[in-house]
Amino acid sequence: MHSPSVRVGLIGAGRMGSFHAESLAQRVPGAQLVAVADPQPGAAQALATKLGVSKAFSDLQALLNDPEVDAVVIASPARTHAAWVIAAAQAGKHVFCEKPMAVTLEEADRAIAAAKTAGVVLQVGFNRRFVSGFAAAIAAVKAGENGTTQLSRSVTRDPLLRDPAPIPQWTIFLETLIHDFDTLLHFNPGAKPVAVCALADALVRPDFKAQGLLDTAVVTIRFDNGAIATAEANFQAVYGYDVRGEVFGSKGMMQAGNINLNNCVTYRENGIGIATSRMDTDLLRDAYVAELTEFVHCIRSGETPRATGEDARNALEIALACIASVEQGRSITLGDR
Repeated sequence: MHSPSVRVGLIGAGRMGSFHAESLAQRVPGAQLVAVADPQPGAAQALATKLGVSKAFSDLQALLNDPEVDAVVIASPARTHAAWVIAAAQAGKHVFCEKPMAVTLEEADRAIAAAKTAGVVLQVGFNRRFVSGFAAAIAAVKAGENGTTQLSRSVTRDPLLRDPAPIPQWTIFLETLIHDFDTLLHFNPGAKPVAVCALADALVRPDFKAQGLLDTAVVTIRFDNGAIATAEANFQAVYGYDVRGEVFGSKGMMQAGNINLNNCVTYRENGIGIATSRMDTDLLRDAYVAELTEFVHCIRSGETPRATGEDARNALEIALACIASVEQGRSITLGDR
């Protein structure tokens, strides 16, 4: 016999928040979306009305104070995440937080501690773990099937840089490559990153470089077992959203990720073509639903989610080292910032 539905409140009704809200309302077994909160005038009410949700708040704390909310999904701007994780945990709510969970290690530690003190589930939105190819590769590496990891690589290329103006500085490391860092850590289980070197520039929109926007980056990570990993990102892949990974070990190699929406290839007089994804919510739709499904399952079962607060802190440590590397123009030893 199943326990009652988990009553979920959403914080942040923007693009990703709206997608999560639709998933919770329509696609996630055992979840019931009961409230939406967003400080922008009318934003919460518009999304709540669209999805048939009765409660809409412009005061985010009011949602946390609602006794009919069991858990929250945080999809507010990244720099606010840690504060809302802590507030939600202190209110006794289980927490799913979009990445990054925090933007400083001190914030990350406070968020993790708050969840542990409250005894609530804390899961972070590393959706790549729920993509079948990445999940299979990580499981195989963990089981030793690929041998000892020697080289690994992860790529994120966003489809279109529409308006660079509102993008905060260092987004490429804190919000984009944070996924890749989490992936690479799990491609080399048990190993610790010891040094990071990052190069970054504004190649898509060089006119915004003076404002601190870097849209292209390559990162090299050295691990304590000698393995070397690379991560790269770019904010404008004209062909669509592109996420891929590769792990090479002593027993072989595995590749994960694909830009194709399906495995249909068309052959026409003007050439050979495939249908490619345009947005992350196209390519990773199933993964976004799966991570929320796991969140609800962990609340109901007491199990630990696969993407924890500690995982978020580990990836953040690399992201912060990347920032220091770019600022100082040198390789950074972790713990030496």
